[in-house]
Amino acid sequence: MNRLLGLGAAAGLAAGVFALGLAEVIAGLVAPPAAPIIALGDVVVDNVPAGLKDFAISTFGSHDKQVLLGVAYLVAALLSALAGVLSVRSRTGVAGTWLVLGLGALAAFAAATRPESTAFAALPSLAGAAAGMFVLKTLARLVREHQAAPPATASRELTGRRAALGLGAVFAVGVATGGIGNWLGARLRGAETSREAVRLPTAADPAPALPSGVEVGVKGVEPFITANDDFYRIDTALSVPLLRAEDWSLRIHGMVEQEVTLTWDELIGSDLVERDLTLMCVSNEVGGDLTSTARWLGLPIEPLLERAGVDGQADMVLSKSSDGWTAGTPIQALTDGRDSLLAIGMNGEPLPLEHGFPVRMVVPGLYGYVSATKWVVDLEVTRFDRAEGYWTPRGWSALGPVKTSSRIDVPATGDEIPAGKVMVAGIAWAEHRGIDAVEVRIDEGEWQPATLAAEASVDTWRQWYLAWDATPGSHRIDVRATDRDGAVQVGETAPPAPDGATGWHWILVTVT
Repeated sequence: MNRLLGLGAAAGLAAGVFALGLAEVIAGLVAPPAAPIIALGDVVVDNVPAGLKDFAISTFGSHDKQVLLGVAYLVAALLSALAGVLSVRSRTGVAGTWLVLGLGALAAFAAATRPESTAFAALPSLAGAAAGMFVLKTLARLVREHQAAPPATASRELTGRRAALGLGAVFAVGVATGGIGNWLGARLRGAETSREAVRLPTAADPAPALPSGVEVGVKGVEPFITANDDFYRIDTALSVPLLRAEDWSLRIHGMVEQEVTLTWDELIGSDLVERDLTLMCVSNEVGGDLTSTARWLGLPIEPLLERAGVDGQADMVLSKSSDGWTAGTPIQALTDGRDSLLAIGMNGEPLPLEHGFPVRMVVPGLYGYVSATKWVVDLEVTRFDRAEGYWTPRGWSALGPVKTSSRIDVPATGDEIPAGKVMVAGIAWAEHRGIDAVEVRIDEGEWQPATLAAEASVDTWRQWYLAWDATPGSHRIDVRATDRDGAVQVGETAPPAPDGATGWHWILVTVT
């Protein structure tokens, strides 16, 4: 019996891999986000409580999506194995095949009800489920024939070979088709090819040269400009939207005098500006790394809103990405002269696909969940009492100004360091206000002023350092910042939800 159940589980797993692989191929042809695991994962992301979302980001950081997908595939494997066990335990195998159909129908419903769904959204899951039912029924019959054959006979050996070959072939085909499906989705959408063809224009208003001394020169401190590959990524897209620049357009509508549609050709032919700006995720814990700085190339948003003619009663712009994600941004932050951009370039390159290619929003001074919409395709001028961004009904604040914060990069907590002169260094930020001072204290003693690096702008972070005469023993080091408005970083510890973490970053080190 144990052998029968094991073979049944293997049959179910092989059939599940085949079904998912076929669904991936069909999704690659008609709609990559409609792949069963992606569709179900998107539903989970959309409905996860704010606290659990914050836990996932704080625990796994930018790898939260990979973890979610890994868990989803594990659950799918377990359910497939269960379907196989149910199939081999009965002559008809009806219970197992109905379980496969039920899972396919659930995934099809999830895909069909997504904001970006198409008429073919349910097809990948339903076709995969149908194929999975047929394959499972066939494999279960081979397993039952093998078990029914008399032991130590030619018939037993023959049916065993048939079952093994069937299981192996189905599993291999499933893995191969899954890979083909992923390749097809990217290839047929042409997003990478489109990105490679983009030639960024020279900025009409280039970024000012970085001042001498913008970096303190202490090893281990975050570089002033973050490389694209190292730039933090937090969003809800399990499947990166694959847009072609030449097909992109932006609709500006709502409480405006006239609706405006901006095309890619118009955008790239406009007078673009280049700015160094720091972005931050609201889920960043005290001392966390969900913040980065890049040199952005883009079109200011304010003139576009002026062109549309904003109603004086409007106070919010609801931006929407191509996959349906939304953010509610105060109109003030888009019209007060700050460098709020529709960005197309990042550190001298077209935006990477995962960072919003072809166009994303960048708004200094606000957390990303209320401003930094990637793959942006729609701006609706409205009011906060009429519309909500994606995260607001999930427990996060409607407004998201970045809080004055600082971080110790070196030494790291738990380090053992030799006695003598030690450089304590890190970064501080108060986006769109600027950093006026950073202070460090040792063992909860007096606060000591740190030396600040040169300031590039009030919209970027600022490096700092303190030369500390370290004495043997265990020591606690705290840091706090003061912004240009005179506000001192809040010392009371609070979690990221609902509007950003507070508290002083501190570390423990041992001096030998």
